[in-house]
Amino acid sequence: MRMAELSAESGLPVATIKFYLREGLLPQGVRTSATQATYGDAHLRRLRVIRALIDAGVSVARARKVLATLDEPPDEVAALLAEAHAAVAPSGEEDVPLAEIEDLAEQLGLQCWTHRPERLAEVARAMRTLREAGFALPPEVMRTYWTSMRHIAAAEIAEIPVGDPDEAVRYVVLGTALVEPLLLALRRVAEQLATVERFPPNP
Repeated sequence: MRMAELSAESGLPVATIKFYLREGLLPQGVRTSATQATYGDAHLRRLRVIRALIDAGVSVARARKVLATLDEPPDEVAALLAEAHAAVAPSGEEDVPLAEIEDLAEQLGLQCWTHRPERLAEVARAMRTLREAGFALPPEVMRTYWTSMRHIAAAEIAEIPVGDPDEAVRYVVLGTALVEPLLLALRRVAEQLATVERFPPNP
């Protein structure tokens, strides 16, 4: 397909596609002349991934790194998905001492955890903020958070389309960037329900 057709199929303006080509995010098409090129389904699939990354607020430089991982995927699926997840996860500006991360891992029963330590650092920073605010999170509540998140994560990971690396990355990126607000909204609805159940209105 020509550039105009690629634009129509992807829903992206020609100028945007040309920008992705210049930035090396999208592979060049097959040249048919000095000013013309053709594009295929692989370009459409890659544009879906690029759009997911950019719409999620990922920088061009970070998107380029994720796409490079797609072009030369690691042997393990987990490594590919970790790269996609890291692209949209917040990065803390302050370092968290390794001892604090290790203590947190032990509390959560992750003595042999294999994921990136920066994810645990996010949890450690959040818990530190709670402590500094003088808010004591009951241990039972923390255990419920962790158990519930494990169930949610297992359900999400079970649906990853591992047969298509591009779609797997897109699933993780959109699932992280767009589903987290949904989880927060559902939590608020559930808290309203729990409040009414514990403190029923007077008849």
